[in-house]
Amino acid sequence: MSTTRGSGLRRVPDLLREDVIGGFLLIGGAIIALVWANSPLGGSYEELRTFPLGPESLHLRLSVQDWAADGLLAVFFFIVGNELKQEFVHGDLRNPRRAVLPIIAALCGMVVPALIYVAFNATRPETLHGWGIPMATDIAFAVAILAVVGRYLPPALRTFLLTLAIVDDLGAIIVIAVFYTDHLSMAALAGAIALLAVFGYLQRGRGAAAVLDRSPVPNWVVYVPLAVLIWVLMHASGVHATIAGVAMGMLMRTTPIGREAKSPSHRVEHLLRPWSAGVVLPIFALMSAGVVFAGVGSVFTDSAGLGVIVGLLAGKLVGILGGSWVTTRLTSAELNPSLSWIDVAGMSILAGIGFTVSLLIAELSFDDPGTLAHAKAGVLIASLIATVLAACILTVRSAHYRRHGYSELPTSSGGDLG
Repeated sequence: MSTTRGSGLRRVPDLLREDVIGGFLLIGGAIIALVWANSPLGGSYEELRTFPLGPESLHLRLSVQDWAADGLLAVFFFIVGNELKQEFVHGDLRNPRRAVLPIIAALCGMVVPALIYVAFNATRPETLHGWGIPMATDIAFAVAILAVVGRYLPPALRTFLLTLAIVDDLGAIIVIAVFYTDHLSMAALAGAIALLAVFGYLQRGRGAAAVLDRSPVPNWVVYVPLAVLIWVLMHASGVHATIAGVAMGMLMRTTPIGREAKSPSHRVEHLLRPWSAGVVLPIFALMSAGVVFAGVGSVFTDSAGLGVIVGLLAGKLVGILGGSWVTTRLTSAELNPSLSWIDVAGMSILAGIGFTVSLLIAELSFDDPGTLAHAKAGVLIASLIATVLAACILTVRSAHYRRHGYSELPTSSGGDLG
C-alpha cells in the first residue's frame, strides 16, 4: 500500500508538467474566486487578498494579491521567458521571418484596442485616461485556455501566443511606467539591470559556468539569492516585477557544455514547471480573478466600460489578425505553414482576456468609484466573452487537426530540445 501511494505521489510532478492540468487548476481557482467574491462571504475574500504581508523597511509590505501577481507570478514568467529562449535558439523562432510576425501582431494588438477606447471616450476627458486598459493580454489565462481546448493544435500556435503575450506585457509595462506611474526609481532599475548582466554572465560565461558546476556548493545557493535580489530591485524601481522573471528566463543557457546531460534552461524548467502549474497559477487566479459583478447592468451605457469591452474583443481581433495578415502581404514575414488564418483568428480573440494588467491599469486610471466599477466590469465581461468565443473556435480547429492525424500539443514547445 505504501509503495503504491509513494508511486502515485511521484507521478504528481509529471502530471503538473502537462499544460492541460495546470490550465484546469488555474480555471478552477478563477471560478472559486468569482463565486467567493460575489457570495455573501465576499467580504472575507476581500479581506484575505488585501491582507498585508512583508517587511515595511524594505518597502515590501504588500497585499496577498500583490504578492501573488508580482511575486509568485514571476516564476511563471520565468518559465515563459525560458521557453521562448529555447524557441529563439532551437525552435521555430530561429527564423526571423516567423519571429517578427507575433511581435508586430502584439504591437498592432495594443494600438488598435487603445484607439477604439479613445474613439468611445473622445468627448469625455474624465474617462479618456483609461485608454491603456484594453491593451493588455493576460498570458496566464490565455495559455491555460489554449492548453485546455487546443490539445491537438499545432505547437506553432502556442509559440505565437507566448511571443505575442510577452511583447504585449512588456508594452503594457512600459505604458504603465510612462503614463500611469508617478515615480520611477532609476537607481533601483539600474541595479536590477546590472545584476541581470551578472546573471547572464554566469549563464553564458563558460569559465563562470564551469566553476559553478565544479563547486561543492549547489548552484541554487548562488542563483536563488541573485534572482530574489533582482526581483526586489525591479519591484523597487516601479516597473512591474514580473519583468524580472521574463528577463532571467531569456538569459538562461539552452545548450549543454562540458559533461552536462541537459542545459540549465531545461533542468530548471523541469524543476519549476510543476510548482508553477500546481501552486503559482492557482493562487494567482484565486487572488486576482475575484471581480465583483457590481455595475454589470449599466456598463453598456457607460463609454468607459463599453470602450473596454469593444477594445478587448474587436480591437484584439482586428489588431492581431489584421496586423499579421497585412504584415505577411507587405513584408517578407511569414506565418508558420502548419497554421491557418482561422487559427490565428481564434488566438486573437483569446488575447482579449484582460484580467490582471487590465484591472491594474483601471485602478490607476480612475478615482471615481462608479467609472472604476464599470471599467472593471468591462474587463470581466470582455474576458468571459473572449474565453467562450475563442474556446468554440479553437475546439473546432483542434478537432480538425486531430481528424487529420496531428499529435497532441506538447507541454512545452521546447521541452525536447537540446
